[in-house]
Amino acid sequence: MDRKLLDSDPHFAEGCASCHRGDERAASREKAHAGFIKKPSADLATCGKCHDKMAGTYANALHFTAAGLRHGVSGRFSTTERRVFDEKVFQQSCRSCHASCGDCHVRSPRIAGVSTGLLRGHRFVAKDDGKTCAMCHGGRVYPEFTGDFGGSADIHYQKGMTCLDCHGKTELHGTGTIQTSKREVKERPACEKCHKAGTEKTEKAKTSHAQHRDRVSCYACHSGGVYTNCLDCHLGKGATPKPGFFLGLDPKDRKTVTTLRLVPTVRDTFKTAGIAMEKYDSLPNYWATPTHNIKKRTDRTRSCEVCHVEKRDFLTKEGLIKNGSKANELLLYSPKPIK
Repeated sequence: MDRKLLDSDPHFAEGCASCHRGDERAASREKAHAGFIKKPSADLATCGKCHDKMAGTYANALHFTAAGLRHGVSGRFSTTERRVFDEKVFQQSCRSCHASCGDCHVRSPRIAGVSTGLLRGHRFVAKDDGKTCAMCHGGRVYPEFTGDFGGSADIHYQKGMTCLDCHGKTELHGTGTIQTSKREVKERPACEKCHKAGTEKTEKAKTSHAQHRDRVSCYACHSGGVYTNCLDCHLGKGATPKPGFFLGLDPKDRKTVTTLRLVPTVRDTFKTAGIAMEKYDSLPNYWATPTHNIKKRTDRTRSCEVCHVEKRDFLTKEGLIKNGSKANELLLYSPKPIK
């Protein structure tokens, strides 16, 4: 531990034991570490001693509760199955991915047994996207954002922006309102917060945006290429990633065409836990996704024919995954010809 850090950072003013417990006055290592807590911020009350307001709101935030995972799949369960899922699966599996305060501000989170360790010694860090966001979201979002997945990096990354330039601390820390889905988070990013309607530099862009407003998402036209989709997830074994690009109707708003991402839940995902998913067909296998590979110009922005004539990348009945949910057919959309 850096002595200067101990003297200058107020987090250490009350000693190591203030957070980690143990006995700082003990003469032996064994006695000093008796009752030692390796990850004190796993209990929000630890950080809440000084940051009570922030810890209080974070208790209901999605990054801490992981409630989005629970509610995303629970619509496939019967009442009995939902109880079994909560008891046998959610806490032991899904919720193990929740983020403590320290996972973002002190030590890189451990994913599949791998962590890059302390962010900067034991310094408390406001943000370090590459060692925190990238670890938990490194399977899909972050590699798309940086271009490591293939193709070019997201235009925002190329401009020097990081995750937290769009995802603000109010969104991440929560407001105290119990959240069950990221769509409920009013503070989530929205393209038009920066790219105001009517400020386009060309008449073509202005006309195109006006014609597609409230009917086509920004991602549908500006997603730069294929992105990661996950298939065939089985409890304890994980899923198989595969690149793909799908356009169809937003399952939560079937008036809007957007980019869709395959979710890995298949009919026997939770079979080993005794969950058959009696209502499996009530939810689709494709979810609306805010892709993180945005480009200003794509094939779809250059030519109307890509969608309205070729109907490229739109889901078709023949192209749906095999043995998928019956609800998948509700997402099919065929663009109208250009008059």
